[in-house]
Amino acid sequence: MALCGPKLSLCCTVLSAWGIIQLLLMGVFFYVRAVALVEDIYLEEEKYTSINALNKDMENGYQQNAYNCWIAALLYLVTLCISIQQFWMNNKSTYRV
Repeated sequence: MALCGPKLSLCCTVLSAWGIIQLLLMGVFFYVRAVALVEDIYLEEEKYTSINALNKDMENGYQQNAYNCWIAALLYLVTLCISIQQFWMNNKSTYRV
């Protein structure tokens, strides 16, 4: 059963594939603690009295963001599978005589 048209399913397929690639790479960069992504880590500015506490929270923030990116990539994978199935269903129904 086709739920969306061929153009929409193709668009969702392309966007899902791009989302998977982008989020997997961002997850890897968070996992290796890329300095360029330090602004994307939530830290309470006036909370820290020692560098060790700040370092620990930064490591936890990097790790949590990496996991969040990978979870979002898995959700995009589900969307990709649904979009491919919808694209296949639309193409199958157009070639039927």
